[in-house]
Amino acid sequence: MANKRVLVKFSGEALAGKDGYGIDTSILKYIAQEIKELVQSNIEVAIVVGGGNIIRGVSAAKDGIIKRTSGDYMGMLATVINGVAIQEALEYIGLEARLQSAIEMHQIGESFIVRRARRHLEKGRVVIFAAGTGNPYFTTDTAATLRASEIEADILIKATKVDGVYNKDPNKFDDAVKLSEISYDRALGEHIKVMDDTAIALAKENKLPIIVCNMFEKGNLLSIINGDYSLCSIVK
Repeated sequence: MANKRVLVKFSGEALAGKDGYGIDTSILKYIAQEIKELVQSNIEVAIVVGGGNIIRGVSAAKDGIIKRTSGDYMGMLATVINGVAIQEALEYIGLEARLQSAIEMHQIGESFIVRRARRHLEKGRVVIFAAGTGNPYFTTDTAATLRASEIEADILIKATKVDGVYNKDPNKFDDAVKLSEISYDRALGEHIKVMDDTAIALAKENKLPIIVCNMFEKGNLLSIINGDYSLCSIVK
């Protein structure tokens, strides 16, 4: 195995399925099965999930009625809902999973403690990090990079609906070109939307490779962990 510990970042929107909102349990089951393949291959797996299928803090605060800080906290709570759903899906298929929240809510999950998270991983448990960084103005992409750095993950996989990074939006431009490999500096300098700039800068500082892949390509996560980057893009 090229990588023994990995953090996978799922977008909240991906959980919504065709409806565009809420949680599609068939997608939950699919994600759980993909994660199970990794665990069965003795990979230590952590997860961060967004909350865009429920609410986005920036969108909630766009007309000024809700303050940006409150909107962001609402978004963090949405990630907790998604985290609970993923935990349930993982346990349903026989995996051990722990939910750690950056905002304390003891009835739902553990508070984030990095040493405890590492210990769970060493014992073969999947750890789901919820509530972002616990602070407004930071995205779940930044939270994923932060947590991956803290647990000393070998790679960060951003599992999305596209098969990699493009020089422009492939849904809008027919001449968009896929970038199989890109440097942190180019991603930052050209504002290529891999993750937000804070997340990329943090990954660069910690020499954390970011892999962008299509989460709906069955078996892709395991292939990436085995060192096959043919169906994705890598930022390093």
